[in-house]
Order: sequence, then C-alpha cells, then structure tokens
Amino acid sequence: MSTDTYLAVFLGSKTSPKWAAWNALSEAERKAKEQEGIAAWKGWVEKHQGAIQAMGGPLGKTKQVDGKGVADIANEMGAFTVIRAASHEAAAKMFENHPHFAIFPGERVEIMPVLPIPGG
Repeated sequence: MSTDTYLAVFLGSKTSPKWAAWNALSEAERKAKEQEGIAAWKGWVEKHQGAIQAMGGPLGKTKQVDGKGVADIANEMGAFTVIRAASHEAAAKMFENHPHFAIFPGERVEIMPVLPIPGG
C-alpha cells in the first residue's frame, strides 16, 4: 500500500453521554434514528465509493495478549474502513459530519496513513 492509503477507525465509548442519550430514547425513536443513520451511511458510501479500498465493518470483542497472557478487554474501537485519498487532509475531510457521530452515538473517526513496510 502506498501513502495515499488511509485507515479510518470509528471510535466511541459505551459509557459516554452520547450513548446514555441514545439508550434513553424510546425503542421507536431509536429505531427511527437507526434507519436514518443507515440511510445516511449508505449515502456516504455511494458518495465516496471510488475512494473506498476496503469497506471494513464493525469490530467485535477484543482480546489483549501481553506477557501475562490473554485477557478480554474493552476499548473504543467500533469499526474500520480503508480509503485512498490525495492527502491526509483530504482523507480526513471525507469523514466530516459522518453518520457515525452525526446520527449514531459514535464520538469520532480517526484517520491515519498506512505506511509502506520499510524494505518491503
């Protein structure tokens, strides 16, 4: 992969005020927001389909491995997408007002370049 490739990681904490507000919605209100969010996310994908290299998707439960062994942990990572863009700034701008945080209770999207492996 070249430096025009970026990894976008969708983040949010299930203990955040946004999640508390989401969970406080009635089932009908939450379902309506979910439908709105899904439609907006599909619109985002259509708009940026030429830049999306790997749609990615939701991430499951996390296992941590270190010198002490394997353990179940929680983190803020919820999903990922791989995109191509002319610059880091251009990649970031693709996620402005993204449904992940504009409609759903996600908090942010972090975008980082995928760097070539040295000597590879």
